[in-house]
Amino acid sequence: MADRRRGMIGAATAMFLVGTLTGVSPALHAYPLYGGQAIRYAIAAAVLFAVLRVRGLPALRPTRRELVLVVLLAVVGLVAFNAFVVEATRHADPATVGTIVATVPVVLAVVTPLMEGRRPTSYVVVAAVVVATGAAVTIGLGGATLAGVLLAFGALAGEVGFSLLAIPLLPRFGAVRVAAYSAAAAVPLFLIAGLAEDGTRLLRVPTPSEAAVLGYLAVVVTALAFFCWYDALPRLGADRAGLFSGFLPLGTIVASMVLGTGHPGLPELLGAALVIAGLLLGFRPRPARRVAVEDPGEGVRSAVDAR
Repeated sequence: MADRRRGMIGAATAMFLVGTLTGVSPALHAYPLYGGQAIRYAIAAAVLFAVLRVRGLPALRPTRRELVLVVLLAVVGLVAFNAFVVEATRHADPATVGTIVATVPVVLAVVTPLMEGRRPTSYVVVAAVVVATGAAVTIGLGGATLAGVLLAFGALAGEVGFSLLAIPLLPRFGAVRVAAYSAAAAVPLFLIAGLAEDGTRLLRVPTPSEAAVLGYLAVVVTALAFFCWYDALPRLGADRAGLFSGFLPLGTIVASMVLGTGHPGLPELLGAALVIAGLLLGFRPRPARRVAVEDPGEGVRSAVDAR
């Protein structure tokens, strides 16, 4: 029970913090996209490797397969995801982008069990549909162009990869190492993309406000949120952990309101409420199953509750 509670707290914290990304991203629109992300992940990797050192956890040499997974995780879950998020906020309200990304439970609730050779849990799938409905309300009534919606769905695909590609790595590497290795792998990828996009203008000295946002993204949204999420995944399973993406729009709404980068209205708030309702449904107590067993003393079968 304590293990599950820790997973729930970690997943909720991670998704809320990641949700603030779309709220603060508009503050970096004037900074070179890939250069800024390279700085962010370099700082985050340094923080995570420092945590490994303080905790006395040795570095592990990945196998060829593990190295491929780390690189794919960095490409899909970090580079592509962040590029889509930043570009999406240029064409849609941050709350809309955050709520679209929050539909990730629909994929995780179905794909994760199938990957593990079991059938999807019915009420978890229903909960994921409720979450998706909340996103649909936001898309249909909120402020977004077609380009913004498509870019937000690209971010959603990156978010799915961020979880599924990490699952095979977590048993041997643990949460801190997976977060550290993937963050470090993302740095050269962002630098290469930045050189192709901006050339020598890849990096510049950030303004005080840009530096504050980059520091927040590096330490809070990356180092802390990544650890919380990867610590929660094996405790809850990706299908149920994914339901906590319901906290993404909450983080987005809070950040956009505090910073004044977005003005969520009734559709966004209604969509976020439906997402949270789906989360509550997905984590309701499991119903007891009636199982017939043989009573050795009476020679008859009786029904007992099983969980």
